[in-house]
Amino acid sequence: MTTMQVEFTEDELLADDPVVEPLLANGVRCHGGFDADGDYVSPRTANRWPAIRAWEEQRVEQFGTPILDVPLETWPENFPNIEQSKFLLRHGVPGPTISALTRIGTVEGFGGMLRLLPTPDFRATFDEDIAGTAIAHISGGLFEAHARDEAGFEDEAGHNLMWFAARDIAFDNPVTEDETARMLARMGIDNSPKSDADLARMRQAAMAVRVLPDDVDFVLEMVVSRMIGLLLIEISAFHGFRWAEGVLSDTELVAGEGEAARIISYVRADETPHVAWLRTALSEMRDRTWVGTSGRRYDGHDMISRLWDRALQDSLLLRRQDNLQFTMSEIEHAVAGRSDGDDLIAEMLAMGPVTRQADGTMVDRTGDHLLG
Repeated sequence: MTTMQVEFTEDELLADDPVVEPLLANGVRCHGGFDADGDYVSPRTANRWPAIRAWEEQRVEQFGTPILDVPLETWPENFPNIEQSKFLLRHGVPGPTISALTRIGTVEGFGGMLRLLPTPDFRATFDEDIAGTAIAHISGGLFEAHARDEAGFEDEAGHNLMWFAARDIAFDNPVTEDETARMLARMGIDNSPKSDADLARMRQAAMAVRVLPDDVDFVLEMVVSRMIGLLLIEISAFHGFRWAEGVLSDTELVAGEGEAARIISYVRADETPHVAWLRTALSEMRDRTWVGTSGRRYDGHDMISRLWDRALQDSLLLRRQDNLQFTMSEIEHAVAGRSDGDDLIAEMLAMGPVTRQADGTMVDRTGDHLLG
């Protein structure tokens, strides 16, 4: 068995490595910073990375199973892709890129809600011991660290404001607060506070489409579903990083001498432990026997597979389709009134795998093979 430390306090999982210079993005103090060699240091990784590695090593020793994964190269690429975005920028159409950066930053901010997610008694949920596992630390630092990374903490900005800073550097502070609200409304993002009644309706809707047996704790199903959804988002987001860094590093098309792209590279570094801990915790759950409220035992592979398959279907079909439609609407909005608008759209679409049908529906078949 591993001799590495596998038990951590919340303070240990939230601890930072020392830095000699803070990260400032467009004048905003962000988390993380730079070491004596000038290399970027992600926040809250002094013990989080060693913990993740130790938990995964322990899991492999105990169960010998492969870790849950969806290879990045099999995921649909960003739309518009780097070439398409640069094409639009060259033709004086920055709106879709600005909208995309705004949307990503806004969604990142929602990550702060992770700390509010109720969690079940994981010790009673699994037949096998969970001491010294990632599972045991979900509500003991992992959710909180993830939330702070995404939405910031106290006087340090997180990924949400880092994306906004990259946008503002690259495009010379292009939007006001009112314009941002209108932009998000066009893209279907509801950023308004949720009432207790709204939350109750959301819970009721979620219970109506359960895929696990009735005696499996609904809170457990909700938390695991959220974790799987997060993992799929985090993995697919690396296409977004590649896109953003590719576009924002072009100093002929955007301002900032590449600073915006560097900020995104720091976000990418911060997101890597997110993927790692989620994969390990979900793999630990898959490898164990689940216990229902009736005392009945369930195979973890079956439980995770049901939730995984539903999340993958949702991500590659419903969410992907919605994103394509929202993005295309932003492109159409950006070229509205231009005499060459239709020609620009046609030429842009010819540069990638996404096509537009006669009824306006966007189609991308590049991820179909993932659905088996």
